Amino acid sequence: MRDAITDVAGLRVGHAQRTGEGWLTGVTVVLAPEGGAVAAVDVRGGGPGTRETDALDPRNLVERIDAVVLAGGSAFGLAAADGVMAWLEERGRGYPVGPEPGQVVPVVPAAVLFDLGRGGDWRARPDAALGRAAAQTALAEGGGTVLEGNVGAGTGAVAGVLKGGIGTAGLRLASGATVGALVAVNASGSVLDPDTGALYGEPGRLPPPEVHAAALRRLAEAGRATAERPAPGTVPGGPLNTTLAVVATDAALSRPQAQKLAGTAHDGLARAIRPVHLLTDGDTVFALATGARPLPAEEPAAVAVNEILAAGAEVLTRAVVRAVRAAEPVTTPAGRFPAYRDLYGP
Repeated sequence: MRDAITDVAGLRVGHAQRTGEGWLTGVTVVLAPEGGAVAAVDVRGGGPGTRETDALDPRNLVERIDAVVLAGGSAFGLAAADGVMAWLEERGRGYPVGPEPGQVVPVVPAAVLFDLGRGGDWRARPDAALGRAAAQTALAEGGGTVLEGNVGAGTGAVAGVLKGGIGTAGLRLASGATVGALVAVNASGSVLDPDTGALYGEPGRLPPPEVHAAALRRLAEAGRATAERPAPGTVPGGPLNTTLAVVATDAALSRPQAQKLAGTAHDGLARAIRPVHLLTDGDTVFALATGARPLPAEEPAAVAVNEILAAGAEVLTRAVVRAVRAAEPVTTPAGRFPAYRDLYGP
């Protein structure tokens, strides 16, 4: 077990990003195994940016998908899915629409977070080429350890006043089923308890009071420095953000069961981010089920599925914590974004 979404056999993760010279953004691709995976989505933020999510409705035609794309760039970043779609088509992967093997239409669900201008250049945003690069990385390098922190879709992410990023976690249940999560934490709400300095996702891990007091002073200084810079993304209702996640299992879930997994996984976000699902967020969770492991025949299906649903929320909470702990501080023309580990330790 790697304690990552790639503990679900066959899943691969690839990141591509650009930084410096006005850039601070990227793309993350979760690539399904050959033959695809059952997929679903649950959108709870008030400002989502998504693509092909209607195709995942259990009432609709497409049964399985080959990749999920998470990207920065707000709605502009949806262009990254074009590169992944073309990459899949070249490999004959997609929904078959003709008699020839290459006559496919890849269905590539995607969601984006707001990081426009955080590197200093408003027009520095993911495109099809960056999406293709992330897909290629997933195939070449993405079947093992998943990079966390300031990579992929987490490159320009922030979490309240802290630097956000990519995190992942995995869990094997007593039944033998595996559940994993990957998240790009870019929240309007806070991941940090202002009274104690503990992360909401691990409330029992309290930093010393003097460390917390010093961290609050540094956070206030960073907040003032950022407020003085003409950064985009702040509206009367609060900053524009969005947390994106993929929760996956090797269990053979139906499409309605996968839909339920996507929904209950949002509980994991609510445990780790407060407040969450605001009008200025676009919080979106995808669920993937590879179907490699049948549900146990000796017990009611509801019992086995309930264990997977509970695990989905658990691993997503842990993935949020790992994203924040892995993030590195960033200072750009748009602001200063401290890292939790620099303020409170690893």
